[in-house]
Parts: sequence; structure tokens; C-alpha cells
Amino acid sequence: MLSSASAQPPQVLRMGLNPTYPPFESKSPSGDLQGFDIDVGNAICKKLNVKCVWVENDFDGLIPALQARKFDVVNSAMNITEKRRQIIDFTPPLYIVPIQLVARRSAKLQPTVESMKGKTVGVMRGTTQEAYLQKHWAKAGVEVVSYQDQAQVFADLIAGRIDGAVQESQTALDGLLGKPEGRDFDFAGPALVDPATLGVGTGLGTRKGDDALRERLLGAIAALKKDGTLSALSNKYFKRDIIVKE
Repeated sequence: MLSSASAQPPQVLRMGLNPTYPPFESKSPSGDLQGFDIDVGNAICKKLNVKCVWVENDFDGLIPALQARKFDVVNSAMNITEKRRQIIDFTPPLYIVPIQLVARRSAKLQPTVESMKGKTVGVMRGTTQEAYLQKHWAKAGVEVVSYQDQAQVFADLIAGRIDGAVQESQTALDGLLGKPEGRDFDFAGPALVDPATLGVGTGLGTRKGDDALRERLLGAIAALKKDGTLSALSNKYFKRDIIVKE
């Protein structure tokens, strides 16, 4: 078990995640974990000379589980917000991906209250996207439906049970728009922007007071940025470099 007070380098680093959010974290048909965050986490563990142990958890329970010491790090496409910073610590942002509305092309929707009033929008529970929709849309006549699994959001969108879905753009590309069943759908309007709810990028979360662990993570991340590993992984998954340069 990893502890910031350990005199010896830890042999295991437990990373918590919700593997229902491709291409960041998901499961292959054989049940193996896969995705950008998985590869990043494994690269960090290799740099730290420890073994990555992955602990699955519902996304909206990741922070309580971290505090309960079920794992040592949140590595699950979690955006950094001030609200979350009050509860746990984060590394600086590793990467930034736009948050966008996806809808049927024929609906001609826009990501505004005026356009979405009377409509139903799906979002993954516990995400910054959900916080954004609850703050800006839910009280203005837009029905917000929250899901435990991103795949369920897309399934209901395809079936017409909801009018739109809000998620990171790459998740929409990989999970819907790049597939045959997504041919009638597209991004609706520009990216959503609100640092208070959507955050300032994605980082790794640690418990308050685990300063030694956080410093080791920062050292590993800096080394992986410098040697090009993180940018190479970004280009592998996204065909572009989304890594934040410092």
C-alpha cells in the first residue's frame, strides 16, 4: 500500500478509475483495461519503478473512495475544478479536451438555453459536464438526465430517448461520431466554456496531505513530458497533441 510516510519506495501504486469512458478508459471485449489514461498511468508507474494496480469505481464515488484509501490516485479523466480542489489535491493539468454537445444533425440544436429549452440532454453522472448542465441549463427548462455509463448516454441518444449528449469531444468522436451508428449525429455548436464547473484541464487527484506522493507524480510527469512519451500517447489516441506544455 502506498504511503507518503513510507521510508522505502513503494512497490505498488493503486489508481482509481471508472472504465466506461473511451478513449480515456474502458474495457476491451476480453475485459482488459485500455485507453489513454491507462497508458499514461502505466508510463508513470514504470517511471516510478512501481506496479500499477487499477481499482474500478463509479465515477461519482471516486473522490470518496480516494479519501477512504481504497486507492492512492484518481486517474479517470477527472477535470480540475475549485470545488474538487477543496476536497483533494491535483497535479497541474495533464491535458485539455473541449466539452461539446452532440445531437442529431437534423435537429439543428445549439449549446444554449434558448435552443435546448424543452429538450432532454444526457450526461455522465458525477462529471464536470453534469455540474455545468445543472448550473446553467437544468433550471432554465432543459431536462438533464444523468447516467453511470457513457455508452448508455449514446445508446439513448441514438434511440431518440434524449435530444443531445454533453461530453468531452474525443469521447464523442470515438464513442459515437466515428461509428456507423453515429452517421446522423454531429457536434452541435462550439465548445462549452465555464472554468468554475468545467475546470481548467484534466489531472491526477491525490489525498490532501499526500505531498510526497504528489511530488513523485510531478517528477514522473515532467520526465514523461520531456522525453516525449505523453505527446506520443496523445498522438496515438487523438492524432494530435493535447498535452499541456509547461
